[in-house]
Amino acid sequence: MRKKYPSDVSREAFEQIRPLLESVRKQTKPRTVDLYDVFCGVLYLLKSGCQWRMLPSEYPKWRTVHAYFAKWSELGPDGLS
Repeated sequence: MRKKYPSDVSREAFEQIRPLLESVRKQTKPRTVDLYDVFCGVLYLLKSGCQWRMLPSEYPKWRTVHAYFAKWSELGPDGLS
């Protein structure tokens, strides 16, 4: 169990947007990270303004979080690329 941060959202709130976030990634192999932790890592970074490499170790590796952020950033306003 990782430490909670003020920038975290509840699991219930996350479940509402999970389908949109999961639709961005092509299913090539099983996911090895918790998507909730990745999303909360992005929120932490946006809230704190820290650099990617300064992301606390409780979150997945910064490169993983950044890769998901880059993919999610490609989403259009209607949720499609």
